[in-house]
Amino acid sequence: MPNGRCLAVIRVRGLGESSPDIRKTLKILRLHKNCHITLVDDRPSFNGMLKKAENFVTWGEISKETLLRLLKKRGKVTGGEQLNDSHLDKIGFKTLEELAEALYNLEVDFRHLGTIKPVFRAHPPRKGYKAKVKKKHSQGGVTGYRGETINELVEKMI
Repeated sequence: MPNGRCLAVIRVRGLGESSPDIRKTLKILRLHKNCHITLVDDRPSFNGMLKKAENFVTWGEISKETLLRLLKKRGKVTGGEQLNDSHLDKIGFKTLEELAEALYNLEVDFRHLGTIKPVFRAHPPRKGYKAKVKKKHSQGGVTGYRGETINELVEKMI
């Protein structure tokens, strides 16, 4: 998908008594807990899932620099080890920069990278969200689509 965009999706709310459809959607996206971050592209199927769970997640287009920093700081492999260049040799990449470039350009699917975990476990954002998590970003809240400003939130969470 050469014309697509790489999106970062962050779960920002707990589920409470939400519907089973929303629970299943978040499970498919692998967003099991708050402050989990995953990468998807902007296929119609993912867009539908994001719209369904928009009251519990926020998403936007991630930059290459933020993606590289996220891989360096929060990237893990199966077993809990930190992602480094020796793990990349097994999947055909030489450096984290090369992997970040391939992920950003959607040349490789993040969910199918073998031993690399498809979810980043992040901290809550430093100094908080600065808005209500029950409102949409377009209404001055946190959830929903936020475009390029997702990079600021991810930086606060790394």
